[in-house]
Amino acid sequence: MDNRLFYKGCFGLERETLRVDRDGRLAQTPHPFGDDEHMTRDFCENQIELITPVCHSIDEVMDELEKLDHAARKKLAKMNESIWLYSNPPHFENEGDIPVANFTGEHSGKRLYREQLERRYGKRLMLFSGIHFNFSFDDEYLRSISGGEDFGRFRDAFYLRLYKQISAHSWLLVLLTASSPICDASLYEDGASGAFRTRYASIRSGERGYWNSFRPKLRFGSLDDFIASIREHVDKGMLFSASELYLPVRLKPCGVNDLSSFKNGVSHIELRMFDLDPTEPLGVNEDDLRFAHLLMMYLSAQPDLDFTEERQEQAVIDHQNASLYSLEGVTIGGTPILEKASQVIGEMEKFFEGDEAALAVLGYEKTKLNDRLCERIDPGDIYG
Repeated sequence: MDNRLFYKGCFGLERETLRVDRDGRLAQTPHPFGDDEHMTRDFCENQIELITPVCHSIDEVMDELEKLDHAARKKLAKMNESIWLYSNPPHFENEGDIPVANFTGEHSGKRLYREQLERRYGKRLMLFSGIHFNFSFDDEYLRSISGGEDFGRFRDAFYLRLYKQISAHSWLLVLLTASSPICDASLYEDGASGAFRTRYASIRSGERGYWNSFRPKLRFGSLDDFIASIREHVDKGMLFSASELYLPVRLKPCGVNDLSSFKNGVSHIELRMFDLDPTEPLGVNEDDLRFAHLLMMYLSAQPDLDFTEERQEQAVIDHQNASLYSLEGVTIGGTPILEKASQVIGEMEKFFEGDEAALAVLGYEKTKLNDRLCERIDPGDIYG
């Protein structure tokens, strides 16, 4: 196998942000970008989702995000609006300030779906914004390690194994990228105001964040088994659709995120836990994306994980615990979380030995641990 193939892949970013007016309040104007597939809405009419095209490097995907960001800001400036580059929303009076995305015509089903979510979860949770990182390994690389096995079955099994591993390690990405400790009191109470520091470094990844009202349990015997376990939750009315499965990691098919689309197999994996980084002009740090890529490479080479229901439960608990501002007493498998994170990065350093670029990224993340991640962001500097 050509080792260079291991590093190749397809990359994509989705960035959610809120539109605000000149007073920093949620914009009440219609979505200004029409039906542009790269500049759409998420839950709210005032929540922009920028979606890059598929790219072949992190440099390229960041360039594409910058182009979209520039176009969005230019348009909004003419409307006396701007982008709120924080995962937690600004002050708002009540849920009346949160208009559901007004999809119409052939897309009206999207509005109906969002109205269902509103009835189940309320609107406040839907204001949380973040970064979704999409990635797939190069098919030529996967073929080179398939050993002559049917390629479709091999690829699906490969991504199922990776899904389990990255789900079990999602706490590490939260620990390294949590960037939203401050919120406005209106997030929790109508009429309340005033910013305060919560007990979370990332509210949206914590227990008060964006989760289903139950803990989904999935099966991993095969892709068909995995899909069937999701469909059972839908059939029981616990989920409206697969899109409502609010876990930090998703397997995605080509095209529409619908279970029937998996008939052609897994297309890529989506990491959904990244906060908007308010210290970065585009809301995301390039080296954090590089680290996520390296982590997926490293985990793809690890032995298969028996991801039992108990382990799935623990993975969510670990993820939520990693979102806490104070990490005192937080452990992963009985090891203090910062120590465990250092151990994982140390193993990655061995895995990528000789790759100076990879080691530089790992060194960057290790510095965060040494500085105690949650203290690297001074709320007074950002939110003052």
